[in-house]
Amino acid sequence: MWFRRDLRLLDNPAWSAATNNHPRVVALFVIDDRLWDSGTPLRQAQLISHLNGLDQELASVGGRLRIVHGDPASAFTELAQGESAGAVYWNNDVTASSRARDQAVEQALADSAIASHRYWGNLVHPPGSVLTQKGTLSRVYTPFSKRWLATPIDQWPPAGPAAIADDIGAGIPEPADGVEAPMAGGPEAAEARLEAWLSGVDQYHELRDRPDLAGTSALSVDLKFGTISPRVILDEIGGDTEGRIGFVRQLAWRDWYAHLFHEMPEMAHAPMRAEYAAIAWRDDPEGFEAWCQGRTGYPIVDAGMRQLNTTGWMHNRVRMITASFLVKHLLIDWTRGERYFRKQLLDADVPQNAGNWQWVAGTGPDAAPYFRIFNPVSQSKKFDVNGDYIRTYVPELTQLDKKFIHQPWEMAPLDLAAAEVHLGDNYPHPILDLSEGRERCLAAYKAVREDTR
Repeated sequence: MWFRRDLRLLDNPAWSAATNNHPRVVALFVIDDRLWDSGTPLRQAQLISHLNGLDQELASVGGRLRIVHGDPASAFTELAQGESAGAVYWNNDVTASSRARDQAVEQALADSAIASHRYWGNLVHPPGSVLTQKGTLSRVYTPFSKRWLATPIDQWPPAGPAAIADDIGAGIPEPADGVEAPMAGGPEAAEARLEAWLSGVDQYHELRDRPDLAGTSALSVDLKFGTISPRVILDEIGGDTEGRIGFVRQLAWRDWYAHLFHEMPEMAHAPMRAEYAAIAWRDDPEGFEAWCQGRTGYPIVDAGMRQLNTTGWMHNRVRMITASFLVKHLLIDWTRGERYFRKQLLDADVPQNAGNWQWVAGTGPDAAPYFRIFNPVSQSKKFDVNGDYIRTYVPELTQLDKKFIHQPWEMAPLDLAAAEVHLGDNYPHPILDLSEGRERCLAAYKAVREDTR
């Protein structure tokens, strides 16, 4: 059994099939050092924590997680031959690179007369199962979500009685010195987070946009690594209240983007609305670097980017605000922001990340209109009412009151100095005028829309 983004035993169809169909199973995780080295130390630490959690779960049923390093195709062929394995089982992924890798593994196994069996274990519904009456995948979310809710969920059998091998191979690596996983790892910890969320989900629709409050589930990282199944979450949450209905909609969004990506993997780097491929994006390395570092002079944007850089996570409302600022105010290509988020986020999931960036940029299916431009100041005042989120991640503004913390440049210089804020010194001046950025963006989008008429 090849574990990848499904680091759990419960509700895992590949694991169930392997342990039901064979008397002995090797639980394997392959570390491709090229991919490993490209991850941030924080994400590596989180993965290590989840691997340790899976290893503990395997130990409870008499086995261990075996770690090997190398290219999966060659690593699998060598291991499968050494173990006299009759088959290899795994769960599919939708990204182009994953599919190319899986095809290479499948071919290498076939060349060695070893069967491969693949499943869809990380979505509520597999791609191709939620279609319109015409038999196509909806390019609009609401019709998709209605069909998604009405589609019966295929039941997977529980794990079987197979003996689990206890050779740990190379062993789970250690995290970098001084780097700790932000979250407790493994399926047991994921289930505890779900259990804790059950006490807050009924207020989800009221609190989900407040970055200063614990109004979201913190399950996105577990869904990314597969320490919990989305079907288990759906079953536990149900739909009895407005908050629960709203939360379930997020699982439908997750499936929708994965289904779209399965059909169109190019959406990671190309606009789904072809007319927007001609937008004259600005080459602004200084602006991009200020955005990355959280030094734009707009506190809510800076707080979000600093939260991302230090914790590997960002509140969803703030993701929209920071993304809109990069694309619509700085007029920097959305793909640059998508790649930066993908590198930094613990919950980085290519279909979700690309889909959400295209939504903000107005270039994707069922996207926000191109003229929807989040104003970071008004967004900040509305959703971080007292400025507590800003104070957490932009501590140099801690002493500002809630009236000025969202826009410190409007405060009198002497009052700023009294609060130990020195614009241009310990906190930057705004790097652009919002009105000018907005007008520049509207002109750029209008130009390509007129050219395609």
